[in-house]
Amino acid sequence: VQLQASGGGLVQTGGSLRLSCAASGSIFRINGMGWYRQAPGKQRELVAVITRGGSTNYADSVKGRFTISRDNAKGMMYLQMNSLKPEDTAVYYCKAETGLVAVTTYWGQGTQVTVSS
Repeated sequence: VQLQASGGGLVQTGGSLRLSCAASGSIFRINGMGWYRQAPGKQRELVAVITRGGSTNYADSVKGRFTISRDNAKGMMYLQMNSLKPEDTAVYYCKAETGLVAVTTYWGQGTQVTVSS
């Protein structure tokens, strides 16, 4: 499985961006997917995750502002980000997992999101 994240950019406070993650390869094997982010000098943190069946979970800091979704048939995952804040500035990575007992994790290359104040 290969992942390609896109859609990052520079936006003002209060603005919106939509990130996309395109999976290729054995997409039928993908179970959970998610978005993570890493700001300069900080550890990578969970933003939102989604199961193959569509169940979602969000970090408290983005609840009500971000929406994660996926299209299993197309191997796509999205993150709609609204009401962006400067503290959302980070490199955003998409992640996918295959397997149930022995889980294999795949990461995309990251896309930069910068929110100006």
